[in-house]
Amino acid sequence: MTMQNNIIPLQNKSSKKPVELVSFNRRDIETLMQFYSKRVGTGEWRDYAMDMLKDQAVFSVYKRASEVPIYTVHKTPKLASRQGEWSLVNANGLVLKRGKDLKQVLKVLDGNSKVVSL
Repeated sequence: MTMQNNIIPLQNKSSKKPVELVSFNRRDIETLMQFYSKRVGTGEWRDYAMDMLKDQAVFSVYKRASEVPIYTVHKTPKLASRQGEWSLVNANGLVLKRGKDLKQVLKVLDGNSKVVSL
């Protein structure tokens, strides 16, 4: 018995076109994971999630898996020519930083670093 791998695209019920989702590219993921791993090392963050939606991709950071995300990083390509496609949002929904460069947007959190002693 042979198994076939069939890839079935998500489809919009009103039309037969596949739904196009916004996603992170390899460089985006490397930058996000590099920043995330530093905070995991200090014990500040413990979990993350990635959501690919029709209009944006979202990287969420959690202190504990059972809580709401403490920060979310949004990639919204529609805003690239205006405010920049990247935004950093806190748990209260306040936009902390918007910009065209992911590393610059994430620098806002560098000021919130904590010293951990063992």
